[in-house]
Order: sequence, then C-alpha cells, then structure tokens
Amino acid sequence: MKLNTIQPAAGATHARRRVGRGIGSGLGKTCGRGHKGQKSRAGGFHKVGFEGGQMPLQRRLPKRGFVSLTNARNVEVRLSEINDLPVDEIDLLTLMQANLVSQHALSAKVVLSGVITRKVTLKGVGATKGARAAIEAAGGSISE
Repeated sequence: MKLNTIQPAAGATHARRRVGRGIGSGLGKTCGRGHKGQKSRAGGFHKVGFEGGQMPLQRRLPKRGFVSLTNARNVEVRLSEINDLPVDEIDLLTLMQANLVSQHALSAKVVLSGVITRKVTLKGVGATKGARAAIEAAGGSISE
C-alpha cells in the first residue's frame, strides 16, 4: 500500500452539492434556497435567540442566582495524594510543584479519600472534618 493509492471505502463519501449549475442538476436557479425571505439571501443570518422583534426568552425571564468566578480556582486534594508526597510540610506551593493542583489555584482543601499513614503538617491548606481527624490521628497537624 502506498499513500497515493489510499481511498475511502465504497459508499463512504458523497459527491459535493454543486449549486447553481443549471436546471438538470436539480439545484439550479434558486439553488435549494426557495423563493424570497431572509434565508434565501446572502448574509441572511440572525442573532442567536432573536425572535423577530418579540422580547427574547432570555430577556423575558428574571435574572436569578450568582455564579462565583473564583469557585473553579478552589480545588480539592485527596488524602491519599497527600500521603504520596515526599515532603512533610505541605502548602499550596508544594501542591502546585507536585502537579496536584493547577498553577491558577487560589486555595486548596484536603478531603477524606484514601488513608494517610505518616505525619504531615498542612500550612495554608484547608481540610474537611474527616480529613483533619485522619491527619491528627496519624500524628500530623494543621495550621491555617
């Protein structure tokens, strides 16, 4: 087999639509666009959500709730991942260097998932109630 002999399987491709090439093609004259109207014209597009001048749905409904922009930058770290780190003193910078959290993370919190078997000290990193209990049971400490 050579690169210049490769072909798609039979029936896998269709001939492209050649519009405006005469009446015999079936797509002559109006080229499959019908007669008149916005969709028949060149550049006949409309804004997404536009309802012909009627007040659009997204403007009729009231605004509701709040989306925090910093929420995605608060990350969770598993207890088992903390256990695998080679250092005993863990802060946000340590987690970034170990690629456990993104470089854009603002804060981190340790969650109870897995086990911890060694003594670690968390500095500036949060911990859930269960994770805190597991760290302290292993002889570690948490300073915020």
